[in-house]
Amino acid sequence: MKPEADNKPLYVTQPAMPPLQDFIPYLEQIWANKILTNCGPYHQQLEQELAEYLGVKHISLFANGTLALMTALQSMRISGEVITTPYSFVATAHAMLWNGIKPVFVDIEPGGFNIDPKKIEAAITPQTTAIMPVHCYGHPCDVERIEEIASNYGLKVIYDAAHAFGVQSGGSSVLLQGDLSVLSFHATKVFNTFEGGAIVSPDAKTKRHIDHLKNFGIVDEVTVVAPGINGKMNEISAAFGLLQLKNIDQALQKRAEIDRKYRTGLRGIDGIHCPLPPAGTVHNHSYFPILVQAGYRLSRDALFQKLRDADIYARRYFYPLISDFPMYRGMPSAAVANLPAATLASAQVICLPLHPELTDAHVEKITRIICAA
Repeated sequence: MKPEADNKPLYVTQPAMPPLQDFIPYLEQIWANKILTNCGPYHQQLEQELAEYLGVKHISLFANGTLALMTALQSMRISGEVITTPYSFVATAHAMLWNGIKPVFVDIEPGGFNIDPKKIEAAITPQTTAIMPVHCYGHPCDVERIEEIASNYGLKVIYDAAHAFGVQSGGSSVLLQGDLSVLSFHATKVFNTFEGGAIVSPDAKTKRHIDHLKNFGIVDEVTVVAPGINGKMNEISAAFGLLQLKNIDQALQKRAEIDRKYRTGLRGIDGIHCPLPPAGTVHNHSYFPILVQAGYRLSRDALFQKLRDADIYARRYFYPLISDFPMYRGMPSAAVANLPAATLASAQVICLPLHPELTDAHVEKITRIICAA
């Protein structure tokens, strides 16, 4: 007989945690060398190992992904207006406001989740300096078309790649696209360092500038070259990241298995659509979004509540849209009429629980509720 799912609440995500005893030697080394921060040995080692694993040359670690986004904008000297998507976590736009930049929202692709390149060009004004797309759910954006537009108009491209750890498209890492890519290593992400983030740079000169900015602009004991901030990742988080990296392939494999089981269990249900990443993508299965469409017996919110009543804490990522929040909704680009595809996706989406400790019984419980609704 198949084991029954336990009665513990199921959350949309749960951090993958290695055995505690495996972390103790790292802590002992930190206690021994008494280096807790300031780009210590574990910080430097994690940068090197992440660059190798991700297939990039230059990566700078940060205390969190939002600080990395803010610093990425600073490092490119972005000002004025930046074209972005409303279908993301609020940090995407908040990082702009903290830099005195005006976000300009354009719609996502119909039937998809990423910024629609066809809408970008019409939103460009003399004040536009950059585009910040998001690889939503780890689904790669149309990077070729975005690069073409940016090149034609002399714009920078900074990718919010918070969901895109390990994602490849066309045989290489999506993190190599644009002028910079920004990662999040928050506890909810595929790869986590408790809290953390990173910027992927195209060359050593850019990395050096970013590394100065994340450490108060300090070059040496008597030299400060920029008005930087304190954005550095600490040694304990870096050590945890090194341990996590040893187990990341198994975690990604488990996520892929859960993804397949969801697709099998939800196949053929009228009104339930399970979007796939673009063809040619090596995906990380960071999220499992479903769209509750016409033909299903319940509304999206009714299904969401039915899951919640069964202690299944699915999430409506992303609802509301960023453009619906008070600090943005007065902007002309935030008008609902300007964002029909994003508004529809936001009204239909539910992200189901997905993390390595989810069992077959858990998946069956979730799919059974959706099927029986």
